[in-house]
Amino acid sequence: MTELTLDPIEIDDRGPRHSVGDLLDVIDDIVVELTEAKRVPLGSGVIVDRDHLLELLERLRDELPDEMRAARWMVREREAFMARTNERAREIIDKAKNESRRMVSDSHIIAEAVEEANILVRRAEGDARRIRLEAEDDLERGLERIDLVLGDVRERIGATRDELHKARPKEPAPPI
Repeated sequence: MTELTLDPIEIDDRGPRHSVGDLLDVIDDIVVELTEAKRVPLGSGVIVDRDHLLELLERLRDELPDEMRAARWMVREREAFMARTNERAREIIDKAKNESRRMVSDSHIIAEAVEEANILVRRAEGDARRIRLEAEDDLERGLERIDLVLGDVRERIGATRDELHKARPKEPAPPI
């Protein structure tokens, strides 16, 4: 069996891409290569440039982890942000407690200090909760985008497989 040489699809060496569109372009390149491949005479297979197809698949594999690294980075950033926020809240609480202890002379002043400390604590807790929910929402949106990309990739692979199986010729009838 001879190998048919297809015109290679240009692959730039600018490094890994990070957009969904670029990943879909690589998938489209693979689909085009498979759909335009010449059929094997008297067989059900097709002739493709194996090295080129492997190169495209490796490129796709190399680019997908960037999206996953971005999600892991978002999680770590969220955790660091939450730690900084919690530390700031503890500092505010400690400051409020120290300030209230310092004001021990008069019961009226002490009552005001306790009230102010409680307000600061409630405000800090509310801010910390709001910041945490915003960070979780940002992370959820990032993970949802990644999930959509992976779902689209799975759909395109399934469609390509279906097309590949449809292209197979039917089994010849047994001789009588």
